[in-house]
Amino acid sequence: MVQNSSRIELSQSALNNNMAFLRQRVGPHPLLSMVVKANAYGHGVAQMIPMARRCGVNHFAVASCFEAEEVRDAGGDECGIMIMGILYDEDLRWAIEGGVEFFVFDLPRLRRAAEVAKEVGRPARVHVEVETGGNRTGFAESELPEALNILRRRGEHLDFVGLCTHLAGAETLATKFRIDRQVASFARAKRFVEKRGMRPERYHLASSASALTMPETAAMDQARVGVASYGFFPSNDVYNLHLMRVGKSRDNPLRRVMSWKTDVMHVKSVAKDAFIGYGTSYQAERDMTIAVIPLGYANGYPREMSNKGHVLVRGYKAPITGLVNMNLFMVDVTKIPSVAVGDPVVLVGRQRNNVINISSFSEFSSALNTEFVCRLPSTIPRAIVR
Repeated sequence: MVQNSSRIELSQSALNNNMAFLRQRVGPHPLLSMVVKANAYGHGVAQMIPMARRCGVNHFAVASCFEAEEVRDAGGDECGIMIMGILYDEDLRWAIEGGVEFFVFDLPRLRRAAEVAKEVGRPARVHVEVETGGNRTGFAESELPEALNILRRRGEHLDFVGLCTHLAGAETLATKFRIDRQVASFARAKRFVEKRGMRPERYHLASSASALTMPETAAMDQARVGVASYGFFPSNDVYNLHLMRVGKSRDNPLRRVMSWKTDVMHVKSVAKDAFIGYGTSYQAERDMTIAVIPLGYANGYPREMSNKGHVLVRGYKAPITGLVNMNLFMVDVTKIPSVAVGDPVVLVGRQRNNVINISSFSEFSSALNTEFVCRLPSTIPRAIVR
């Protein structure tokens, strides 16, 4: 088998740890729905679904029908799947026939779902998303009565699985006033539904951030956990609140699932005053030894790391010298003994006593942790390790 220029390793024990921590935080009642949109946040749907199922997780949230099909292919018919985003009319039949749950956030989609369900002969499993102040998707308060009327009239063809909303930035303390308003708005919608004599199977609005900081949002029937599943606190605010809760100055209850590795492609001596790589962004201040790393921005390594980032070689941090190119970049290994072609290189992860965290990439760019991992190409091979 031909080799890729890098490889990703996924730790089963780290995922076990993270899901156990999240289960402890939300309690035994809520359904834990693992968000696996964007190729499982770049980790790989084909790998993460069986890994999650080994942790006892069997419900997955995605952003599209295409992603739902990926989950079904990876997990089989036993997996619960929920589409939170786009669902084209031509894909409604596939979703309904397969028992795939999906959000509805406007009246035309709800009516169309009932029509297709009647044709299929199986109820559509719908989650009614309500607008609470995020101003993305969701039924406005004025539309909710008609949505409930449709659910009642077409009950034979529509299963009212969920009433839900999406919180607009629960990971940031500066927006807590807005999140509090959303939670209150959702509570009003919940009361309105129940006064109409209706109740869905599940109420849900919790994300990783709100599940970790606002227990009342997680203490419903379902929690949609994304970024924390993969070992990341949603923000420094959320992490600091966790430290306050446990009364510690440092704590690491989440473990990174992903490690990213490659190998030294070439080793070269560079004379003092010579330029390294394209342009004149790096000039050798002394005689140097550089190692060439066989991937670049086309392979998911950000160009913003030029002259700023580090990799690990033989357990030492090696700084990037010059520009990150499309398919390679260079690092300074002058002070690292005996570096040779084929030596393992850690881009994200641990090597001996040093670590490269995914958060280090956001220090030099505007990219979020989740943005960085979601951009990792699906062509990078991913292997499950202990």
